[in-house]
Amino acid sequence: MTKIAFYGEGLAGFSRTKPLPGRLLVLEGTDGVGRSTQIALLREWVESKGYAVQSTGMKRSDLAGKGIKEAMRGHTLGNLTQNLFYATDMVDRLEKVIIPALRAGFVVLTDRYVYSIMARAIVRGVDPGWIRDVFGFALVPDLILYLQADLPHLIPRVLNARGFDYWESGMDVLPSRDYYEAFVEYQTRLLAQFEAMSEEYNFHRIDATRSIREVFQTLTQEIDAVLADMKPVSLEKATQELAEARADEETEKDKQRVKQSA
Repeated sequence: MTKIAFYGEGLAGFSRTKPLPGRLLVLEGTDGVGRSTQIALLREWVESKGYAVQSTGMKRSDLAGKGIKEAMRGHTLGNLTQNLFYATDMVDRLEKVIIPALRAGFVVLTDRYVYSIMARAIVRGVDPGWIRDVFGFALVPDLILYLQADLPHLIPRVLNARGFDYWESGMDVLPSRDYYEAFVEYQTRLLAQFEAMSEEYNFHRIDATRSIREVFQTLTQEIDAVLADMKPVSLEKATQELAEARADEETEKDKQRVKQSA
């Protein structure tokens, strides 16, 4: 079960203390390490073992996901706006997707979590203490799998996929560089931040320079250990319990609103 533990003050209005039946599994890493590919493979594998699976990721909330994508297309986001936008996206998914799914006994697979957001923010000069406080509402996952690759492996993968991206090259903080130089500098700084965070947040390092199959096999071994004492739940039952969990969350929010307005 996922223990109720947060990185800071916790989620506002969340009063549950009983562990959540599901599991929260995070895949972290920079662009080009193969997160999306592995999430898709892992979802199919976990479902084949009899578990209901919910997948999610950054910029996918109903509340803020579309807004973040539109703002990033304009290349005009400042640090404060960007990080508060991401915090809004994260808290919305936590309340409406992640926690209800965990309550219903789902295995939740998330493509990145708060660590990527914090690492990017720190590289851009944001105060580390401030950004950690902002994301103090985040639930501590059951497992954080860090797909790790060095620049000589990342560069050809990114070029073969879609080329250098404005934000992933840090062009907002390295405007005088060309895309290649900016990508190398920005990703070097980002990898250093992930390295610094690895011990603090108990990352499980996975060598992502290997083949897709080899990385997948290592990931399944790590996840198997976390799922060992979890009973499979049929999709039908889990879906029904998910609907009930979401309804309960809304009821709890309504109670909080009434209490605050009294």
